[in-house]
Amino acid sequence: MYKHSFTLLALFLLGSSAIAQTSDNSVRIGYADPELIIQYMPDYRTIQDDIQREVATGQQALQALAEDFQERVARYEKQRPLLSPERQQERESELTQLQAEIQQSAQAKDDEIAQMEQDLMAPLLDRVQTVIDEIATANNLDVVLRSPALLFVNESRVKNLNLDIARKLGIEIDPESEAAASVGN
Repeated sequence: MYKHSFTLLALFLLGSSAIAQTSDNSVRIGYADPELIIQYMPDYRTIQDDIQREVATGQQALQALAEDFQERVARYEKQRPLLSPERQQERESELTQLQAEIQQSAQAKDDEIAQMEQDLMAPLLDRVQTVIDEIATANNLDVVLRSPALLFVNESRVKNLNLDIARKLGIEIDPESEAAASVGN
């Protein structure tokens, strides 16, 4: 038992020293803000317009359902004194079911719009990711981080890729927006 423990400890120490010797090479790091870059892509505005149209259509449909529901509630309130207790309970149940259907419809529309946005944005995200990969390879970067998650970056040791990515995609990023999105600004 002890013999195996010492053997494992010796192997671990040898492996650790080998790793320490090879880790003298510094890790090359870059960072980018894909969301910022996507906002400047020509297709982005079209996608946002499509989503806004779908949201407006969904809101109109839900508004019509809500107005119909309110009319039914008002009609029920006027007729309630004339209804038998059984019929009152039946109508209240119908109204409760209709309200639940409206809520389900609203949730389904929200889910549909979220899926639509995901589907429409996926090609843009793929294009940006492809360019990030190409730039990272060209600059021999070991790691590329998403800049909004960073709190501090030593700019002399870490490369901001936003402008390189934008150039490669053929888009212009407002320097003030890029500077505001950079870490430490």
